[in-house]
Amino acid sequence: MAKEKFERTKPHCNIGTIGHVDHGKTTSRIATSARLVTLTMARRR
Repeated sequence: MAKEKFERTKPHCNIGTIGHVDHGKTTSRIATSARLVTLTMARRR
């Protein structure tokens, strides 16, 4: 039985990060994710 075709309904964006160890890549990612969550929650109100 064939699987249904998956259709994306939400916008998405892939972001790559390049940098040396201990230069804040993870910190930047966490801050960006937290900000996006805050903006998303504010729009739902």
